[in-house]
Amino acid sequence: ARTEREAVREIVSLAKAKGFSESPSKTPAKYLRFNREKSVALAIVGSKPLIEGFRIVISHIDAPRLDLKQNPLYEDVDLALLRTHYYGGIKKYQWVAIPLAIHGTIIKKDGSKLNLVIGEEESDPVFTICDLLPHLSHKTQDMKRLREAIVGEKLTILVGSIPFPDEEAKERFKLNILEILNKRWGLVEEDFLSAEIEVVPAFKTRDVGFDESLIGGYGQDDRVCAYCTLQAILSLRKQPEWTTIALFLDKEEIGSDGNTGAKSTFLELVVSDLLRVQKLKPTSEALRQALFNAKALSADVNGAINPNYQDVHEKQNAARLGYGVCVTKFTGSGGKYDANDASAEYVGEIRKLFNEHDVIWQMAELGKVDEGGGGTIAKYLAKYGMDMIDCGTALVGMHSPFEVSSKMDVYETYKAYKVFYLG
Repeated sequence: ARTEREAVREIVSLAKAKGFSESPSKTPAKYLRFNREKSVALAIVGSKPLIEGFRIVISHIDAPRLDLKQNPLYEDVDLALLRTHYYGGIKKYQWVAIPLAIHGTIIKKDGSKLNLVIGEEESDPVFTICDLLPHLSHKTQDMKRLREAIVGEKLTILVGSIPFPDEEAKERFKLNILEILNKRWGLVEEDFLSAEIEVVPAFKTRDVGFDESLIGGYGQDDRVCAYCTLQAILSLRKQPEWTTIALFLDKEEIGSDGNTGAKSTFLELVVSDLLRVQKLKPTSEALRQALFNAKALSADVNGAINPNYQDVHEKQNAARLGYGVCVTKFTGSGGKYDANDASAEYVGEIRKLFNEHDVIWQMAELGKVDEGGGGTIAKYLAKYGMDMIDCGTALVGMHSPFEVSSKMDVYETYKAYKVFYLG
């Protein structure tokens, strides 16, 4: 899955195969609900009343990328191109001169929906953003700061170079692309207006290293944790004591806003549904009690020490590849601004749980004080009063088109989530 929509489809498919349903009737009840095809919740109803609390692991399934603008297609110097608007915290220079794939959902004029994927199969064409040759880049790029060398408006996708056969036609290179889109998929230019088209690296996920101990691929922030969350809840065979919820959210990379992000009321709807499954009235008081008494893991990645840039970390409190799942007490930046800071009691509870079940884990923060920082969904759901801490896989090259994780860390992340559900 390369997009949040594709991730939801895969999650729903795997969950339904394991007996999850939007209207669960068996015991233990396995519940499923998705939100606008971009976020989804799975739950197994436990034996304890929900108002006493529940166990929830929350990950996000969006990733940094390029989105097509609503009027993207144009031509210049006899080439056809697509304009983009980057999504999330990318380093723009990493997205030029690499093969790119297009994944999209398009609502046509008649209201029908088209899911489009181009560039993932060996027989597919790929796309790219042309970089400037070093012979001519001295003034335009080389003398600038790294973040300014590639301008956002120049992240335009090369999509064609053949003109429309009619020499009397205007914008023949653009017109030829429109002709191809119409013949193959029945699209017209106006369909771009009601489309969500994402441009992602066309790299395959690969083993990394002579010893094949690492995983390299796009979107591991945060789909590596989403994968572990999914496998953990699907592996539960008996009814748990506490109701367990796996929540997969959208829009984390741009602040968790919108109706599919962590700031939406989706979790409240899910918990209300689960109260009904337990034959409890979903009153506002019952909902508040259930959320307040919950215990949560924010399943998100942390930055492992990069051997080439070790000085941005304070090594005594930094994550390392191969040291197990990473627990992060607080996020934010500077003086812990915009942070969720887990209590000593909750950290102690998680520590005891992991140690008793032989989970290999490490504690880390994201970089040196005043070096930078970052946030997760933790603070947005901690507002309900639930205990919350970040816990996920450490990555090198986070937010790049090819992030690197340790296979051992991925396994320990899965193990940590499963133990948390059962504990």
